Amino acid sequence: MKRHLNTLFVTLEGAWLSKDGEAVDVRHEKVSKLRVPLHNLDGIVTLGWDIGMSPGLMQACAGAGVTVSFCNPYGKFLAAAVGFSPGNVILRRQQYRVADDKGMAVKVAREMVAAKIANSRTVLLRAGRDHGREEMESAGRRLACRAQDARACTDLDVLRGIEGDAADTYFQYLSACTTHGDAALQFAGRSRRPPRDPFNCLLSFLYSLLAHDCRSALESTGLDAAVGFLHRDRSGRPGMALDLMEEFRAMLADRLALSLLNRKQLHARDFETQETGAVLLRDTARKAVLTAWQERKQEEIMHPILGEKTTVGLLVHLQARLLARHLRGDLDAYPPFLWR
Repeated sequence: MKRHLNTLFVTLEGAWLSKDGEAVDVRHEKVSKLRVPLHNLDGIVTLGWDIGMSPGLMQACAGAGVTVSFCNPYGKFLAAAVGFSPGNVILRRQQYRVADDKGMAVKVAREMVAAKIANSRTVLLRAGRDHGREEMESAGRRLACRAQDARACTDLDVLRGIEGDAADTYFQYLSACTTHGDAALQFAGRSRRPPRDPFNCLLSFLYSLLAHDCRSALESTGLDAAVGFLHRDRSGRPGMALDLMEEFRAMLADRLALSLLNRKQLHARDFETQETGAVLLRDTARKAVLTAWQERKQEEIMHPILGEKTTVGLLVHLQARLLARHLRGDLDAYPPFLWR
């Protein structure tokens, strides 16, 4: 159980939340584990299959304007309990205003893109140190320049071009980060819809998991996951979830894909190629990747903005709340997540 940005996150399976006076009491096996005054909270998020809440507490939360969000252990948003509060409506209206104003939208989008490029640079530099790849220093300098360009950009179309150019550079050097020595698993460049090799297949699967988590985080916060600032509106596409996940692609998905292959936890036999040329994960491999994904999300990390320890899995939730605070006017600018 962790509390960040006035939001209580409960991940302990079997926990029961109830109202105790003017406080939230979190119990497990009839033992009180945590007690938080209700007036100190603006949200409660449960992440588990067996986490319950008393009707009395839900009624009290609704009256106090505290949003209760229920997610499964993997971060998928299931449902929310909210009272008659205009908070989410006001927040979403402001989100739509910013999305419709390119000058306002680019101010948020450029921070996300700059963070994505900076975090991609960190992945390459770490791989260079770990595996003695001197060429990563050159890639790092190029990406550092692109991150500066993104942060100074004032046009969304130009920003998208900067992001695409940086992605080309990043994926060009990412292949040098592999050390497994299996030619069948070699990465020759990004391919998708469908992925044409095992590495791209693994990346696409992990990106799907990350997008799912980002969408759930946004829904839990009260933002509209479909309306983004960087990604244009398209029917069925969660534009804001895709915006938010940009900061985490390299550190969460790419880094995990490299680890799974370099540590030989996955092999060529774990993938199958269809007649169309699309490469898919076999069922047993998919389960192994899901397990590794959840283990990665349980690791602890120091949040650079909050100065608090948190789990990796809660990072997207915290960033969604920082974004909401910026849109409400509580923060002058959106502070993206930068991996050190």
